[in-house]
Amino acid sequence: MKRLLIATVGKTHSGKTTFARSLEKELQNSVVIDQDVHAEFLLSHYPSLIPKRGPHRLKFAITRSVVDYAVSETNQHIILCNSNENRVNRLKLLEEFRDKGFTCVLVHFDMPQEVLLERIATSGRRTDIIRTVTSFEEVLQLQESLTENGHNIAPDESEADYVFTLESVDEMETIIREILKIVGEYK
Repeated sequence: MKRLLIATVGKTHSGKTTFARSLEKELQNSVVIDQDVHAEFLLSHYPSLIPKRGPHRLKFAITRSVVDYAVSETNQHIILCNSNENRVNRLKLLEEFRDKGFTCVLVHFDMPQEVLLERIATSGRRTDIIRTVTSFEEVLQLQESLTENGHNIAPDESEADYVFTLESVDEMETIIREILKIVGEYK
């Protein structure tokens, strides 16, 4: 069986989690791995272990363990959600999965800034999962500044076996169908 790694790439509130959960419902034998879920778990159960500053190594370790388990102990397709990797880290991640026999798919969420700001304004997401800033508006500003400085660069066609760009919520179902075609689940 051809196994897929589907990695979502995009700014905060661009629809990565919504897309990942929708895809998981349609793509048989798949699992969403979402770092925000791990951050919420740690906040709820181990708040004293969350560092005040610096890298959130425990969250990363949990995510790494879940990914490693899913790769080696299951035959599931893996949907990595909340991936805001810069190109260098993204290429390392994709190479790691290719070496394990996965077909790599990137879904880039390229939503207009005004859409993201509107979603942030009406969001019910917990802000305590973000540690380096105090609001999702600040997260978006930070992501914008990184993009402008070339650190958070949109994927290009050469990075993965398949690259899709989603610029509107209306495109979500079309991209899900295209991914299902890759594994032969959609005719």
